[in-house]
Amino acid sequence: MSMSPTGAFSGRAASHVYLSLREYERRTGRGFAIPDNVGMIVDLPHRRSFSPDAAFHRGPLTPRFLDGAPLLAVEVRSEGDYGPAAEGVMAAKRADYFAAGTLVVWDVDVLEEPSVRVYRASDPARPAQYRRGERAEAEPALPGWTMLVDELLE
Repeated sequence: MSMSPTGAFSGRAASHVYLSLREYERRTGRGFAIPDNVGMIVDLPHRRSFSPDAAFHRGPLTPRFLDGAPLLAVEVRSEGDYGPAAEGVMAAKRADYFAAGTLVVWDVDVLEEPSVRVYRASDPARPAQYRRGERAEAEPALPGWTMLVDELLE
């Protein structure tokens, strides 16, 4: 499957998340911040890999695709990620993440309504939503890590 490149706002938002996760990695040593375009091998009936826009993975790091789902997967919406059909695709992707062992999925919107929806494997139907001026979190995947929603828009 061929993937289209993303726009500048979405790409920069993913980069800002990665940089914040990298600081968390350095501070805690609990895993690894993973940037966009890194594959992760999973064993699901209809999916063999993920490549989130940013992620935090337990490790170990390898020169090939990472083994297993990330603790946190971050999906930053692009222009085509809006509307009923796109919502269905995104919900199915979140379900796949959770089935593979991901604890938290961020759904980041920097194009229409700047916000972060935080979905948890423990209650995937009820996301927490954070807007400008608020700090989004990734509990229980990354204890103590937060990011100001406004930083996604810089």
